[in-house]
Amino acid sequence: MKRHLIIIILTLFITQFLSAQDNNDILLTIDNHNITKAEFERIYRKNNNKKTDTVDKKSLDEYLDLFINFKLKVFEAEKAGLDTVQSFKTELNGYRRQLAKPYLTDKNVEDQLLKEAFERTKTNVRVAHILIKVNQEALSKDTLIAYNKAIKIRTKLLKGDDFGKVALASSEDPSVKINEGNLGYFTAFQMVYPFESAAYKTQVGKISMPVRTRFGYHIIKVIDKKPDLGQVKVAHIMIAVPRDAKQDVKINAKQKIFAIGDSLKAGVNFVKLVNENSDDKASAKNNGELPYFGIGKMVPEFEKAAFILKNIGDISEPVRTAFGWHIIKLIEKKENASFDELKPMLKNKISRDARAFKSRNAVISKLKKEYNYKLNNKRLSDFYSVVDKSIFDAHWDVLKAGKLNKILFTLGDTAFNQQDFAKFISKFQIQRNPLSIQGYVNEMYNRYANKQVIEYEKNHLEEKHPDFKYLMREYHDGILLFELTDKLVWSKAVQDTMGLENFYQEHKNNYMWGERYQADIYYCANDKIKKKVQKYLKSEKTINNKMLLEKYNKKDNGNLKIVNGIFSKDENQIIDHYVWNTGSYKENDKEFIAVHGQKFEPVPKTLNEAKGLITADYQTFLEKQWVESIRKKYKIIVNREVLYSIK
Repeated sequence: MKRHLIIIILTLFITQFLSAQDNNDILLTIDNHNITKAEFERIYRKNNNKKTDTVDKKSLDEYLDLFINFKLKVFEAEKAGLDTVQSFKTELNGYRRQLAKPYLTDKNVEDQLLKEAFERTKTNVRVAHILIKVNQEALSKDTLIAYNKAIKIRTKLLKGDDFGKVALASSEDPSVKINEGNLGYFTAFQMVYPFESAAYKTQVGKISMPVRTRFGYHIIKVIDKKPDLGQVKVAHIMIAVPRDAKQDVKINAKQKIFAIGDSLKAGVNFVKLVNENSDDKASAKNNGELPYFGIGKMVPEFEKAAFILKNIGDISEPVRTAFGWHIIKLIEKKENASFDELKPMLKNKISRDARAFKSRNAVISKLKKEYNYKLNNKRLSDFYSVVDKSIFDAHWDVLKAGKLNKILFTLGDTAFNQQDFAKFISKFQIQRNPLSIQGYVNEMYNRYANKQVIEYEKNHLEEKHPDFKYLMREYHDGILLFELTDKLVWSKAVQDTMGLENFYQEHKNNYMWGERYQADIYYCANDKIKKKVQKYLKSEKTINNKMLLEKYNKKDNGNLKIVNGIFSKDENQIIDHYVWNTGSYKENDKEFIAVHGQKFEPVPKTLNEAKGLITADYQTFLEKQWVESIRKKYKIIVNREVLYSIK
């Protein structure tokens, strides 16, 4: 039994070995460059447009010929040094950054974030909060003080103290004086991610544990949750009332808005009243219309009045907000979109939101394990004494860390020493509020180490992912091919006016006009005018169209219209009918048409008349010459046996 298993294992191993060996067989040699069967087959299968999976010798031979031409052009571009030009490097690096993105994100985390965000967009949450400020990089003792303070406040609230009063007494959010901590309704992406998550996870009427964000600790009370109502587009008439307005101003504004409301009920046009009365001059220019908005985008009173309106065209009663009085008209409603419709927008928002770090951090954590990341904490603590408060106004000198040159951490086969980190701190120091030195150093180290982990992975993508390696090679070769072909073929054909002229003279009989007809088409108002025009055209050798127009259009400019031109077959239905007796044109009871002109025999088109086509053919000619010349420069050996082994 064991022997049987060993034979099976050996058979599988040998099969895989032979398959890999076969795939690495040399198919083609161009001078000293060996090209494997695998490289050719991958591009052949990718670009072969045949729906069938069968491979025939003819298609292999044809594609190999194209492949050789492609490779020769790339070699020529490299010999010309085009791959060393900065513009080439910049463009290739740009493509590399884009291609690398999927390899630097955690697909599972990304999918979870997308689904989570979509589900949250279906619901609006109304919360109040109390903020205890603490800096993100604060020392653990300062963080603990802030946390304990938040816990004491929460305990008061759980005992029944009024949230608004406690917020006024304790919250360090400046807006608390206006809203007593009440933030109104919001949905996904309208708050920082940790705050949003806590609000959605807390039940209505409950108070959360302290939630840490970059602003500090928040105690969140969830007041309400309701289904998202989509978006509305409204127009409004606004009578502004300044915050510090006197009583008589407030009374006048109220009287004015209610008078406008009475006018609307009496049938006066809404847009007319907007233009005559609205103090919102920006929206008044657009008949009072505002952009689409959803919950959390407008002040609560305005929002509530807008979403209550049911039917398009409905108009609200006067509504008071902090800005004054409004009358709102519903213009359009937009229902909630599906997941597939929202997915591109959600992905874009996630990429610019703090939650994007969840995916990135998951990747970094995985890579640290994969590459056996090790930090020497003692070497990091050396920076606590050499970094001083000058760092907080961007004046720290890297020379202060001049004696620090030991290994700080290792990643894979690479060691990063203290000087690398010191230079990073010096380069990225920015003016900021003073923190603890230790907190600042730790924060900067995390940024530096994470950056190096990602860079390390980027530098090893070709080794780890063959698909990425092949794609990068395709972009590399494609850019080089474009640059050299543009220089020697496309741009040359456009700029080489003498070469283009010579090419045209040698091949001008390839650009012939077909049989054409130079015609005047006479559109007559009635049959009587048509017959008179036809009689004139038959009797006169020299036709005077100007005289005809003056004669028949003296009383009415619509009596006669003349269109002239040179027409080929299938270019004008009337000419096709009257001259070549083709097409489906039929003169109806309201059309009275006469035609006069002469046929032109086929002649070559001028260079200007066919310049686009001639230029394209000249480019093909130049490319053919170029390929013939470079094929003579290189020794090309093809292993047909390996080629035809592709099935």
